[in-house]
Amino acid sequence: MRRLLVVLVILLATLTLLSAAPADPDQLTGFTRENAQAERQWEQKFRAIPDPQKIRDNMQRLAARPHNVGSPYDKDNAEWLLATFKQWGLDAKIETFDVLFPTPKQRAVELVEPKKYVAKLEEPNIAVDPTSSQKAEQLPTYNAYSIDGDVTAPLVYVNYGVPDDYEKLDRLGISVKGAIVIARYGGSWRGIKPKVAAEHGAVGCIIYSDPKDDGYFQGDVYPVGPFRNEWGVQRGSVADMPLYPGDPLTPGVGATADAKRLALNEAKTITKIPVLPISYGDAQPLLAELAGPVAPEEWRGALPITYHVGPGPAKVHLLVKSNWDRKPLYDVIVTIPGGQFPNEWVIRGNHHDGWVNGAQDPISGMSPEMEELRAYSELLKQGWKPKRTIIYAAWDGEEPGLLGSTEWAETHGDELQQKAVAYINSDGNGRGYLGVGGSHSLEAMINDVAREITDPEKNIPVWQRLKLLNISRAKTEEDRKDVRDRAELRISALGSGSDYTAFVDHLGIASLNLGYGGEGDGGIYHSIYDDFYWYTHFDDTNFTYGRALAQTVGTAVMRLADADVVPLNFNGMADTYGRYVDELEKLAKKKRDDALERNRELDEGMFDATADPTKKSVAPPRLTVPPYLNFAPLRNGLEALKNSAQKYQAAFAKAESNGGAGLTKAGAVNAKLLQTERALTAADGLPDRPWFKHQIYAPGFYTGYGVKTMPAVREAIEQDKWPLAEQSIATVGKVLTNEAAAIDGATAELERTGQ
Repeated sequence: MRRLLVVLVILLATLTLLSAAPADPDQLTGFTRENAQAERQWEQKFRAIPDPQKIRDNMQRLAARPHNVGSPYDKDNAEWLLATFKQWGLDAKIETFDVLFPTPKQRAVELVEPKKYVAKLEEPNIAVDPTSSQKAEQLPTYNAYSIDGDVTAPLVYVNYGVPDDYEKLDRLGISVKGAIVIARYGGSWRGIKPKVAAEHGAVGCIIYSDPKDDGYFQGDVYPVGPFRNEWGVQRGSVADMPLYPGDPLTPGVGATADAKRLALNEAKTITKIPVLPISYGDAQPLLAELAGPVAPEEWRGALPITYHVGPGPAKVHLLVKSNWDRKPLYDVIVTIPGGQFPNEWVIRGNHHDGWVNGAQDPISGMSPEMEELRAYSELLKQGWKPKRTIIYAAWDGEEPGLLGSTEWAETHGDELQQKAVAYINSDGNGRGYLGVGGSHSLEAMINDVAREITDPEKNIPVWQRLKLLNISRAKTEEDRKDVRDRAELRISALGSGSDYTAFVDHLGIASLNLGYGGEGDGGIYHSIYDDFYWYTHFDDTNFTYGRALAQTVGTAVMRLADADVVPLNFNGMADTYGRYVDELEKLAKKKRDDALERNRELDEGMFDATADPTKKSVAPPRLTVPPYLNFAPLRNGLEALKNSAQKYQAAFAKAESNGGAGLTKAGAVNAKLLQTERALTAADGLPDRPWFKHQIYAPGFYTGYGVKTMPAVREAIEQDKWPLAEQSIATVGKVLTNEAAAIDGATAELERTGQ
């Protein structure tokens, strides 16, 4: 029995390895057989070049000093990148933009009742960490784009400060009107917390890192371990980026020197109330003085106190005043001209600015990008020339609000919509598993690439390692079976939070976001301790996953740039979109069932008790029972998309036969394929968010970074906006029909050129 078990394990491992290998080593999707052989040779040469030591050296140089937007070292880094790229023989330039970037001049958080405590609002030097002492160059702890304010008010603890938390407060009979709220980081993007607080009448917002989420509860704190110590603070933007990212004064247009700008008081993405971030060392004295109901169990963090909600008796003074200056951005742009299709662009980017030294975020991604370019420069000397133009970008201003990428994309928007094939992004990188999010037309292509990259620690394809992880993490047997049986690993959808946003959400350019991680976790995000010392002690310490990132992204760029026909696959897209429609129908049904159940409980006098048993429970309001929604437009559009995807893949398979004879004259096919992602956009954008054009992917209005798929429909259902839900179903159904027609156009061209 034991021997049989061993045989079965070996057989399973062999089958898994076979599934990770390409079906035909002489074939690459989108290439003729002859061109596939040449492409594989160039890709193998490329992947041999990235050097972990050079990636380490790049990080040590770029993260040597604080380099936030507008700082001397930010400009110095950009100029060094430019000079380095030119030294490698590449065509490089700097494009500059002029953006609003406030920096603090006055900050205060003080407990004034019933005790006195003045928050330190400072991260101390650590003796073993040489760059933590660069105080004169470090940005103070603050949240960019917080409105100025000077308020004193009772304090209320609101957990993560998301809409569901305020519903719980209502059930407890707690109002935040006229109060300062204190919310812990997590649960949503930080900018959502002051946004929702202001909607409920709060006059100020404090955000802190609770050690349960980001500190000693997770493991040893820095410098002994990688996690956030008691005085570490997460800086970050709180601009309302779900409305639009980029420069708050130039929505929709590039922030060039002559751009028409809004007045400061017209900028819609600046917060309505003042906001400051603090450490858990500063938060504990404030939270300890709260009374009122004991916080619900799921709200309680890991501080050694009883978590109360308030309001009061703690009263807090919050002061925020900033210098509202405009600062220059320095985007470093490298162009490698295409030989056959120069007006088709493959774009790749990572940002170079950081909140402080930024070794992990973003230099752990920027350093491998440099190695990709160095490798290309070597291949160019050996005779390689991509079919399509490759554009590499080192973005500035990502941290305050995706400034550099957004302003560049808006400035070049018309040309990008005509020429862009795809955009590939990275941000931070670490040790562990490959993470992939993106447009589902690129899902099969990036799976193929991942099958050919070797994990530096496990010595198996990163695709195989990720598949095994997904099997182990599957929550249901159905999900586990899907991972095992599906030809491609599913990639996640993109919301926002990094530089792909303007490309996919605004311009409708197929995009990917790639990075490794999961085994080098820590708590130094956006603090002074995100530096070379921390990274080389607690994350990708030998930089082999930096090399893996360069190999992965660089191979994907080459494959898109060199293919005879851009390797898009629409079957996986249709399958995934079908899952989104299923989710929407289940969501609508659940909303209806929940309303009926709530009203039944009210009719029978069944109220949930509050956290304080001495107080009478507050009855929730009756709910309007939602109408039945007509999902036929979505189902019809989805069916059209599935049919068109199948027809395209059949035509593509025929064109690939006989060594890919039908791929040799595919210029018109590529022109059609470029427009397939654009077909998923709508000119009017999302309801109340016209900047966001894509109708399948967008950040949630109350998640900030987290994606909402088919967002117009999903959020209308979540927010009980039933007429808007019906209207949005029709809109998205039409978009799916448009996508089917765009794919049909590519199919017709493919069939014509193959004749």
